[in-house]
Amino acid sequence: MVLNKPRLADDSPALPLLTTREMHYHAGREERWHAHEVAQLVLCLQGVMRVQTHTASWTLTPGRALWLPGTVPHALTALSDIRSLSLYLEPVVARAFWPEARSMMISPLLQALMQTLVEIGLQPHPDLQRVELVTPLLLDELRRAPEGPVCVLPLPADRRLMNICQQLLQSPASSDTLEEWGSRVGASSRTLARLFRDQTGITFTQWRQQLRLSEALVQLAQGQPVLRIASQLGYQSPSAFISMFRRSLGDTPQRFLRISG
Repeated sequence: MVLNKPRLADDSPALPLLTTREMHYHAGREERWHAHEVAQLVLCLQGVMRVQTHTASWTLTPGRALWLPGTVPHALTALSDIRSLSLYLEPVVARAFWPEARSMMISPLLQALMQTLVEIGLQPHPDLQRVELVTPLLLDELRRAPEGPVCVLPLPADRRLMNICQQLLQSPASSDTLEEWGSRVGASSRTLARLFRDQTGITFTQWRQQLRLSEALVQLAQGQPVLRIASQLGYQSPSAFISMFRRSLGDTPQRFLRISG
């Protein structure tokens, strides 16, 4: 939905162009690498989705969102059937927000305001007066949105490490060691381990745990029981898995996946 730039009731300057979009994707659907001049807030409503930039990969679950500044290349993958909302802001207003990608918790109010703009845009004759009322509150609510815990994987710049990471993103259950990966990409395990720490800030083992946490989110969204997920990921008990989950994401699996609002 694209709305003409509305004016406030007190005749103050026109508000920036806003674009809202609702998406429904089946599992496996991808949006290939692209970028917008406008900034984007992508909010997951149902399911699990992955948004990747050149520096990190974020796994979003219901109620979590990712802020992407304008011109940042990114790609999206539906890890399950998903429903999402996106809000796009022109540079003139986006520069008042964050200069870097940022994971966020979205309040029920902000979600409702975004959905309201979608509904207005579907009308044969959009009610621009209503847009004038909704937009300032939406921008204020967005500004107040707190950072939210998501499963994020920092990505390295080194071509060999990126090759390993991309393959693991496609096969998260892989347990291949750095020695095995090193023989494939032409580097020693010691070199790979050092570069991994230097370029991602975490060890290869920690990175793979985050990757498996991402896979756990997908399985949880598909309704798989915690017992089965814990066993597949190599945990000795469901309680050990739940403890790891809470340490990483700040909540139990069931609460974390609960849809906001």
